[in-house]
Amino acid sequence: MNIIINDNLIDHQKSILSDMESSDKVEIGKYATWTISSAKPGSGVEQLRDNNLETYWQSDAQQPHHINIQFPKKCIIENLLIYSNYKMDESYTPSKIQIKAGTTLHDLQEIITTDFEEPVGWIDIPISLNNKPLKANLFQISILANHQNGRDTHIRQIKVYGKKITMETFLQIPKFKDNELSMFNTIR
Repeated sequence: MNIIINDNLIDHQKSILSDMESSDKVEIGKYATWTISSAKPGSGVEQLRDNNLETYWQSDAQQPHHINIQFPKKCIIENLLIYSNYKMDESYTPSKIQIKAGTTLHDLQEIITTDFEEPVGWIDIPISLNNKPLKANLFQISILANHQNGRDTHIRQIKVYGKKITMETFLQIPKFKDNELSMFNTIR
């Protein structure tokens, strides 16, 4: 996990996101259905995904707070980026989160639990299980604690990155290594 801090946050936001996009990863959060455990009016999922660092999701209930990211079919998430700003949000800033994955809410398994110390910027959380890519329908982010024992939480943005699939990799047909099977390598 990397916490990226920079005084020039807008340029930095563009930098970290363009680095992610220029690699072999693509933002796949737009393909998911997003639900949250609670929200103050005007501070819901729309603000969490609007690409604006000035807006945020604000919870409105007892902890833990949950964000569910559900895909229509199993997919591999490689990185989860969370934007938090302790300087602006103080006690609303998460200090401990947990990420779970599964097929439904009933079979979620813990992937990672991590602590933050006054984060300002994008928090890059690699998602894997035993150093292998994780494939699941549902990913749940749980905010377990906030700084200064705050009750409600602010999260300004979340980005979900998966592996970019090109037509070359999609259409790649494995080659037979055995001479007897190589005759089946092509179709006439």
